[in-house]
Amino acid sequence: DEYIDWKKQVLSRDEIEPKILEYNSQINSDLLMTLNSDGTYTGFIKVQLKLVRPISVSANMKPQSIYGSKKATGPSRSQPVKRRTSFYLPKDTVKHLHISSHTKSSEVIKALLNKFMVVDNPRKFALFQRVEKDDQVYTRKLSDDEHPLYLRLVAGPDEKMLSLVLKENETGEVNWDAFTVPELQNFLRILQREEEEHVKQMFGKYARCRQKMQEELANRSPG
Repeated sequence: DEYIDWKKQVLSRDEIEPKILEYNSQINSDLLMTLNSDGTYTGFIKVQLKLVRPISVSANMKPQSIYGSKKATGPSRSQPVKRRTSFYLPKDTVKHLHISSHTKSSEVIKALLNKFMVVDNPRKFALFQRVEKDDQVYTRKLSDDEHPLYLRLVAGPDEKMLSLVLKENETGEVNWDAFTVPELQNFLRILQREEEEHVKQMFGKYARCRQKMQEELANRSPG
């Protein structure tokens, strides 16, 4: 069954204002959408971060926004360094972003990484829409030029109708140019170990088959 594809539903400029009023009437918070005089609008989206691999930050930075540390009293001027530290993001971390109707998915990804001070290449990540319908869960990877706030407006505030999730970009071809030289070298070492182990297993398999056949031939009398 096809799930609801909100990007296919197109709202005209005249439909935007009543849709925003309808949206605002359905939420019980101050995360309202605001219509501007030029026809654009701003609002909030909530993104759930479901990352299975560790993220990297500069070694001299503390990811305060992840663990809810106290805000700094003054502007920080951290000097760029080459050293990195990696750690796993807490499970089901969520983040609210205030964006405009012109903000693209690629810009949302960069904004999220900046919020958490992640130094990994943004191309390692992708934004997905998640829809729950008829006890089924459907996901779709958003293209770089889609506008998440528009999807939020069309779908309404119900998280089951649409929620946004940041995940590793693993659907499609691997963007090898997004990895650093040490990462690529480490991948090569892992591949070599896997290849050697696979070859070892294959040799062992054929050796056992050969031994079984030789034993069977030895147990049979000639003729």
